[in-house]
Amino acid sequence: MKVLFLGDVFGNPGRSCLKKELPLLLERYEPHIVIANGENASGGIGINPGSADFLFGIGIDVLTSGNHIYKKRDIYDYIKNVPRLLKPANFPPDTPGNGYFIFQNQKMGGKKIAVVNICGRVFIENLDCPFRKIDELLFAIYKETNIVIVDFHAEATSEKMAMGWYLDGRVSAVIGTHTHVQTADERILPKHTAFISDAGMVGPRDSVIGVKKEPIIERFLKMMPQKFVVATEDNWLNGVIVDIDEASGWAKSIVRLNYQVDLNT
Repeated sequence: MKVLFLGDVFGNPGRSCLKKELPLLLERYEPHIVIANGENASGGIGINPGSADFLFGIGIDVLTSGNHIYKKRDIYDYIKNVPRLLKPANFPPDTPGNGYFIFQNQKMGGKKIAVVNICGRVFIENLDCPFRKIDELLFAIYKETNIVIVDFHAEATSEKMAMGWYLDGRVSAVIGTHTHVQTADERILPKHTAFISDAGMVGPRDSVIGVKKEPIIERFLKMMPQKFVVATEDNWLNGVIVDIDEASGWAKSIVRLNYQVDLNT
């Protein structure tokens, strides 16, 4: 079983990259599920219903998110009614949305794949403990499937690595998101869990994590607020392909995707 996981989709450039490239990726890798982190798909911060519908419409099966999931107010009702758009499960329980989704691949006889979204706490938000929350979720998920993909949306590589080791042998893959910078530490951990600290970003690399460089540099120089504007140049697609044994739920390989996308052709 192959899983295609795409890094944080950033604004219109990220959506445009996927519109162009996803059909080619589907043809080349024939994934059984396509997952993307969409928390910054609308204007570079948050996601609105239109962007979510667009991404689902071009072939994304499940959208994960992160600390910016509630930046657009019109997503509040949408996420209640569309369970394929996830919130981090360790957000307060009264916030709208679900922290995991069980996807069924009809081409594989209805084989179930669980996608879990949790958020780190180091340098991000004061949330419930992600380690204890994932323990709670897995107790319920194991009743349905042993194939579990975790999007751990976190800032610190130390927290991400700790989560990878904590879940080694308990889930199929732990894939980090949030920093928009792809790491080169992909590997299969000793107990057969695929891991990477950060899958990266789908969007403009001629930028500071997706935003035009100039106002960000100005902010660092003067420590004064600046308007963030989505960059548009030098677009790249980041993500990973994870190959999983269907019977055991163990990961067999993880391969990074990292290439430039020309939106002018």
